[in-house]
Amino acid sequence: MLIRRIVSGGQSGADRAALDAAIGLGVEYGGWCPAGGWAEDLPDPPGLLAAYPGLRETPSADPAQRTEWNVRDSDATLILVPAGVTSPGTLLTEALAKRMGRPLLRLDPSDRDAVAAVIGFVQGDSTGTRLNVAGPRESEASGLHAAARLLLEDALRPIADS
Repeated sequence: MLIRRIVSGGQSGADRAALDAAIGLGVEYGGWCPAGGWAEDLPDPPGLLAAYPGLRETPSADPAQRTEWNVRDSDATLILVPAGVTSPGTLLTEALAKRMGRPLLRLDPSDRDAVAAVIGFVQGDSTGTRLNVAGPRESEASGLHAAARLLLEDALRPIADS
């Protein structure tokens, strides 16, 4: 009964895994995407919006606006990033969450204790019910979508508000 909404920008990789996990679990999803529904693998309008109509477009095509608005409109942020991967968008998400005072958990989805860490994070009093999920694009971390989706489904299934 803790997670009522998954928020994500829909970029390939961790963002898209969050949307797919939410849909698979029957959890409401939403969030902001760049104007035109842009993602690296869906560059032409309507882009993401064709497959994920719960997303809304920002006025700007700049992904940074999407990132800021998703952090702003969430109670907490979960960043899923494999060890050794650096991503400018992921670093921006982390900086924004810290600046806005949002609870933040950054972890590698392949860590042995990742499921328990996510469950503990979302069960904490400070996270609320709107969880922003972010991380690198698939081109920055090949295989992240599959690993992140599996982690999210395993962690959120027992605590999702259905």
